[in-house]
Amino acid sequence: MANKVVRWIANFFNPPKDAGVDLQRRHVTAAAVVGLGGGWLFHAQPSERNADANSGVRESAPNPGLIRPPGAVAEAEFLAKCIRCGECMKACPTNAIQPAALEAGLQGMWSPVMKMSVGYCEYKCNLCTQVCPTGAIAKMPLEKKHAVRIGLAAVDKSRCLPYAYGRTCYVCQEQCPLPKKAIWQEDATVLNSEGEKIAVKLPHVDSELCVGCGTCERKCPVTDQAAIRVTSVGETRNPKNQFTWRDRYSG
Repeated sequence: MANKVVRWIANFFNPPKDAGVDLQRRHVTAAAVVGLGGGWLFHAQPSERNADANSGVRESAPNPGLIRPPGAVAEAEFLAKCIRCGECMKACPTNAIQPAALEAGLQGMWSPVMKMSVGYCEYKCNLCTQVCPTGAIAKMPLEKKHAVRIGLAAVDKSRCLPYAYGRTCYVCQEQCPLPKKAIWQEDATVLNSEGEKIAVKLPHVDSELCVGCGTCERKCPVTDQAAIRVTSVGETRNPKNQFTWRDRYSG
């Protein structure tokens, strides 16, 4: 059976000269296959798939890299409302709002996403919430915007200067713009390569306070890939995309 399928596919795309293939029908069939494949890709989300234990329905897991501007509505509604006009991008004073590539699949291309490697969400700014013409980003006063979480920062200990290299660094804690800092530091002693004790301060993120503004990531002195980075987990707009301790292998 397998050999027949292989021969059929081979003949379909490279028919024998004497086969008398109906080229018009072959082209129509090929176009249909490509169209179906394109439709699937258009709706595909670049994220892993999880099974719902109750319903058995498999749904897309949230993409850690898909960070929407503050005030963005739920993803399905956002994609339906956003017209890719770029007004929020033009209004952002730090250029943190950039056009999406494939973070939201092909259907989300050119829609606005936050790129903390480029800029950060200015804590005292709510311009993007004021200029959206369709309601994809809800209008809100600055006080309300302060309570919106677009993600959560996490320290990469393999790259963080105090953790990985025993070097003193205060940048992420100093740059955190929240009135009550979402990053706190622990006094610790580490050993250098000579066995000498060095006093350092190890940064920790307070998950209850962090709003995912990305200031820490943008200001991190580790330039090639920041030692503290924001993902979309914990975002206010999606109650399913929350930081949990669930064992993903427990079923």
